Amino acid sequence: MTDVVDSDELLRRMHRARACALEERRSWRARSEALRPTDPEGSREAAVRTVAYEAVLRVLDEVLTPGRGPRVGNGGAD
Repeated sequence: MTDVVDSDELLRRMHRARACALEERRSWRARSEALRPTDPEGSREAAVRTVAYEAVLRVLDEVLTPGRGPRVGNGGAD
């Protein structure tokens, strides 16, 4: 990666990354719930991916709003 970006562009990229992670978390959570009755193993895998995206969201939230606390744990109302 040789691009030089200013702080505003870096901030925009982090906000886009957060929006992408939020959408992925929602998608994997919905997939987990949909698979639960028919494919328990697939549901568990989707749940693990949901947790992974929640971790990404917590990190990005701390970088973007230090000390404010996580916004991830609010039931997906982001």
